[in-house]
Amino acid sequence: MHSNDLAQLPLRQRIKARAERLFGAWGVFAKGFVKHPVMVGSIVPSSDRTIRKMLAPVPWQTVELFVEYGPGVGTFCRPVLDKLPRNATYIAIDTNPDFIRYLRKTIPDSRFIAVHGSAADVEAIIAQHGFAHADYVLSGLPLSTLPGNVADEIAQATHRALRPGGAFLVYQFNTFTNQLIRPYFDRVDRGYEFWNVLPCHLFWGWKADSETTAKRSHH
Repeated sequence: MHSNDLAQLPLRQRIKARAERLFGAWGVFAKGFVKHPVMVGSIVPSSDRTIRKMLAPVPWQTVELFVEYGPGVGTFCRPVLDKLPRNATYIAIDTNPDFIRYLRKTIPDSRFIAVHGSAADVEAIIAQHGFAHADYVLSGLPLSTLPGNVADEIAQATHRALRPGGAFLVYQFNTFTNQLIRPYFDRVDRGYEFWNVLPCHLFWGWKADSETTAKRSHH
């Protein structure tokens, strides 16, 4: 059932679902931040302007699999689902079981799959759902504060998981991502959104398509 099919639910369920979306999200998000501040990164969800700018380069009509790391309470989920083709799939991966339960409960869309797991395991996760590669991967994980080599493992796994020509979309409060993903991605575009709490750095890491790779191999 798609997100706009909420209207088909009984009135009591519709009211409850809308109330949870309106008020419950803040409570769940704040709880997640208090329990796992290193993994959540911010107590305030991204602004609408950040969402629009981050997703703007995606050619939605070509997307078959969209993946998100650290979806939280779904700040990006509904805007993505509004743009995603009807036959596409959206896999959201989070290590916080509270967020996963909340997403499963509040997003009744057959295209949407909420997975309790680690972004570093993205290849195995998408394979479990019948995909060889993702078209685009979005991340709001606070990469600079992740322990050990986890951030680098995520960057490498994401590059392998993406199809040629796909992209890693990252929004952060610092510029650490630039140095993290440049060794793995053919091109990194950068942006900035002031109207966000806090102001946000945006990155789009593009994986070379096969044609570009072939041309470079002959030089």
